[in-house]
Amino acid sequence: MTRGPTIVRVAPSSGRGIKCCCCRCCECINFGYLTSQHGLIKLTEALLGSLCQSLLVKYGLSEASSMGSAFHGFLTTASACLLTTSLLIACYVLSSNSQSLIRQSIFECVFNSVACFMYLSASSYMGVAVNIYLYPRYAIVNMYAAYPAMTAVYYIGVVVGIVHGVDAYISYKYYKGIR
Repeated sequence: MTRGPTIVRVAPSSGRGIKCCCCRCCECINFGYLTSQHGLIKLTEALLGSLCQSLLVKYGLSEASSMGSAFHGFLTTASACLLTTSLLIACYVLSSNSQSLIRQSIFECVFNSVACFMYLSASSYMGVAVNIYLYPRYAIVNMYAAYPAMTAVYYIGVVVGIVHGVDAYISYKYYKGIR
């Protein structure tokens, strides 16, 4: 009796861990999450939120007294949402169990809904304050950088708010089991 060739099947890579030569190391880390739809949305929220925060700190701190509570409200919104989004990304990358458990709860849906509302309301308030208080200085003072930077902040804030709104909708569908 002759024996045929031995067939060995290799399971496809799950995207977890770091590929080293012929094997994977640190398989507890789920880098595949960062390339998923949900991961890309979270990364977009984090990148745009950090862009808003850095523009606020670099160009807006000197004008915070003239913009009043609009500046502080937007900075608080950006900081709180960026912190929560960063923690969620860290949890999802470090544990795929956390990803499935947190996404099944109502937390992600509520957080994204609140973040959407906060960004959109802070952006509208910031837009009014920038156009009332900073535009007159921009029209008079040459090379006045605060106005264009704060204008970019409230435009980016609207985009981040919309992204959080889309994420809230997707999270709600996931929570309800609608795919």
